[in-house]
Amino acid sequence: MMALMRFEGRDLTSYAEPVSESSKLREGAEYFFVEYVDNEMLIPTVKAVVFVGRNLEAGDVEQVYFQDVESYREGLRYSSVANNANATFFAGSERELGHVFEFDKALDELMRCALRRGNRS
Repeated sequence: MMALMRFEGRDLTSYAEPVSESSKLREGAEYFFVEYVDNEMLIPTVKAVVFVGRNLEAGDVEQVYFQDVESYREGLRYSSVANNANATFFAGSERELGHVFEFDKALDELMRCALRRGNRS
């Protein structure tokens, strides 16, 4: 017989709570990109990433860099990865973090999605 687990109930805000400021990002910490493929926000995608730094290329201004968690855990790093290495990096403006979440806030976003999906006609 399979044992059941209970997830404690929680109150959700009606809005997403992504990382609010790039200054709160910690190098080497895991984050989650939560994005939607549809306008109704019913089909989410989730990508686990690691924050690897700011302004890593010459000429960068207010750029933040993330790396796929798999290659990061294998020890690959931005400064030492050859062009053909099996690592994926994501760079973007530190002012556009609306899809970057800490774990609990990503979970909250997925629960809001579950509620939207349950309420659709």
